[in-house]
Formats: sequence, C-alpha cells, structure tokens
Amino acid sequence: MRIQPSHDDLISLTAAWSGERFADGRPRVPDDVLARLRAATTEEAWSTLRQEGFDRQFAGGWRETHPGAVLVGRAVTAQFLPHRPDYDAAVVAAGAEIGFTAGDRQNSWIIESLQTGDVMVTNIFGKVKDGTVIGDNLGTAVATRTGVGAVIDGGIRDLQGLTQLAGVNFLFRDADPTAIRDVTLAGLNVAIRIGSATVLPGDVVLGTPTGVIFIPPQLAERVAEKSEDTRIRDVFGKLRLAERAYTSAEIDVAQWATHIEADFQQWKQHRVSKEMS
Repeated sequence: MRIQPSHDDLISLTAAWSGERFADGRPRVPDDVLARLRAATTEEAWSTLRQEGFDRQFAGGWRETHPGAVLVGRAVTAQFLPHRPDYDAAVVAAGAEIGFTAGDRQNSWIIESLQTGDVMVTNIFGKVKDGTVIGDNLGTAVATRTGVGAVIDGGIRDLQGLTQLAGVNFLFRDADPTAIRDVTLAGLNVAIRIGSATVLPGDVVLGTPTGVIFIPPQLAERVAEKSEDTRIRDVFGKLRLAERAYTSAEIDVAQWATHIEADFQQWKQHRVSKEMS
C-alpha cells in the first residue's frame, strides 16, 4: 500500500502538464508565472478556466488568518478520512516504509513534504471540532517551509498565534481549541475535493478575498496572460470613457467593435514602446 503516488503515477495523473516537474513527479509551474498570477483576480481566472472547459475549480466561504492577503502557490494535496482502526494501521505501516513513525501525528507527515512556493491543500471533510489540521506550531513550520500558507477544508487552532505569522495566509472553515483526532491520512498528492472543486497536486492555488480557485498547471500561463490583457484593457477603456471618446455601451461589452479594438492595439503598442524607452 502507498499513501502517495509513485513518480510515474504522478506523471500519469497530471499528464496534461508538459513542463518542469519536482523529483517526485509533481508539476512545477515556473516562479515567474506564479508571480504574475498574484495580480490576477478570481473572476479573471474563473473566466479563462471556464472558456477552457474547467467549470468547477472554485471554492468559497473561507475564513482567513490574514484577510486580504493574496495566496499563490503550487498545491500539495492531502486527504483525511474518519478514523477506522484497521485502515489506520495500514496507513501507519505504509508511512513507516517512507520514514514516518507511529508516534508522529499524520498531519505532520504532510508538512514534511512541503517546499518553497507550495500550498498545503487539505480535505478533512469540513471537520472543525477535533479536525484542527494545524495550530501555531505546525503553522510556523508551514510558513517556514513554503513562505505561502495553506487551504484547509476543516479546522485550525491557535488562531491568535497564526495571525502573527508574516508573509503567509491560511484559509480555513473555522477555528476550535480542540486538537486533531479520530481521523486518518488517506493520501498525499492525490486527487482531492475542496468544496465543489477537484484539486490535483501541482495545481496553482489562487486565494483572494473572493475565495480559492485551483488552476490546472497547463493553464496557469494562459490565465496570467488573459488576466494581464483584461487589466490593460480596463485601463484603456476607462481612459477613453473619461475622454468621452466612446460611450459606456461601446466599452462595456464582451467584444469591442473593430475600430475600438484597432484604437486599443495602437494605444497599447505606444504604451509598450514608451515603457521600453
């Protein structure tokens, strides 16, 4: 039994990605693409994904340790199930084969696999009481290892301590003083469900005040490009509206008329040339 896929299994699971990978086979979207996505809105990402046929990549209704802080990184997924003694024994044995001991809490196994730029994405089936995946100690470990944070479909504890960590954000369902118990880690870097979204290891996690959207790695650069195009079009549109060159009905449409598009392309080229000079 394995609690995480083999290198080849991870490649098969994420076969749509043709770029660089981590040693374990997980997709590694480039850092520069992640940086570009920090400026993207949930709505911009959602629109592009929907055009590509990915209609169920968003999950909302979160609490945050650092409200308003944008979270962007590569997903490391984890799945918990309600505790069952015989299954838990099998998981403990499987963990021992890759270096984890029976005395380790299984939520710490996830953290040991995290790297810089990762987001810990955990489904603990919405459990809050006795479902607190991290407190301020494990949260500090996540922050130190990733520099990003986590998305936890369940609970956290030590909220006051977690809010004091800098440069990260943890999205969660609710806080509770209890410790995690009566659950078993069913898988690491496997396909999981977060809300109504299916999340695969290596997806780009974009967390904003709106919620969390999970971007398939093969679409990450396209989302960044479309987001950038939307923002520059917004600047142009507002400029021309302020100048009363066009009406709001002409600008606030899905596709501009040919003469407005031509005007935009000329304005954009002039802007680029000016920035480069």
